[in-house]
Amino acid sequence: MPNKKTIFIIAGEVSGDVLGANIMRELRGVNFVGIGGQNMRDAGLKSIFPMSDLAVMGITEVLANARTLTRRINETIQKIIDIKPDLILTIDSPGFARSVISGLKKSNAGQDLIRNGLKFYHVVAPQVWAWRPGRAKKYAKTFDKLYAFFEFEVPYFTQHGLETIAVGHPIADNIMGKYSVKKSRGKKIVALMPGSRKTEVKKLMPVFRKFVEIVGDKYKFVIPTVETTDAFVRNAVANWSVQPDIISANNRYNLYEKTFVAVAASGTVSAELAMMGVPAIIVYRMNWLTTMIGKALVHTKWVSLVNVLLQRSVYPELLGASASAKNIFREFNRITTDDKVRNQMIAELKSADKLWRPDDTSVGARIAADIKKSI
Repeated sequence: MPNKKTIFIIAGEVSGDVLGANIMRELRGVNFVGIGGQNMRDAGLKSIFPMSDLAVMGITEVLANARTLTRRINETIQKIIDIKPDLILTIDSPGFARSVISGLKKSNAGQDLIRNGLKFYHVVAPQVWAWRPGRAKKYAKTFDKLYAFFEFEVPYFTQHGLETIAVGHPIADNIMGKYSVKKSRGKKIVALMPGSRKTEVKKLMPVFRKFVEIVGDKYKFVIPTVETTDAFVRNAVANWSVQPDIISANNRYNLYEKTFVAVAASGTVSAELAMMGVPAIIVYRMNWLTTMIGKALVHTKWVSLVNVLLQRSVYPELLGASASAKNIFREFNRITTDDKVRNQMIAELKSADKLWRPDDTSVGARIAADIKKSI
């Protein structure tokens, strides 16, 4: 890279922000502009607006924020046209990414950039093996290259002509071989993980409150929060009969080392817990419309990745109406009162270790090394 290149990078969620920062640190001498959170800003990103504007999930939630998203899409397109980057790298947030690229391709200025060599690379393959397999073909029409986490995902996209590289799961870089389970002093710790999006946190916090009331003060409850949900969570727990500790999500791995059981929203956190061998119960609540549509479209038995990879129910999953305090306590009671159940779960989690990444090279370094060949 003889001349200083510019990459326009977009991340819309906390996990993407962390991975984006890791990629940026591996690409020295590159100018980064785009959208990201605190991690990417610390790595040198000039973010054009807050990442939290993109942190919505679910059909009705997206509709409720449609005006803001439309404005941000147009702002992003114009910024790309203005700075003329050498590459656009999008990390997850596929709806926003595809809308931006589509808008660019429809504009004369965007077409000029593409004719001059602008490429579109995307990190995180959609789970086409679980639902909406037609997305693989759409990705092939939108992006020039895809970085998938797992080898089994690659053929779904290469069959449509999209160059796809399996890079491993980025969470493994931060966890595997770096942490070990420790016994906590005093009360055993129960980690409550309501998610990183305000919409999901608002739905799960009342359920968590009822669960805590059932369990009582026999355990110590701890809730890690991200910058976009911290104030809401602190306000929500102010009147709980059993007060949980609230910590920054940046310290969550140290928490996991001492966690006896976790109750976690479906998502990236379930993979983190699995890699660290933490027994957990996976829960999720969505708007009723999102739930109904999801049931009609999803073609996999599980939502937590460790269950998908091992093709069996390692973590119990309570989704939609099943994610009640009563049901959570039932599973919690099984794990905490039967050592055989708990030990079997830990052994199953250990058996998945070899599936998380190809080798010891970090995902950020692997992606960055490939990008260096292109710019």
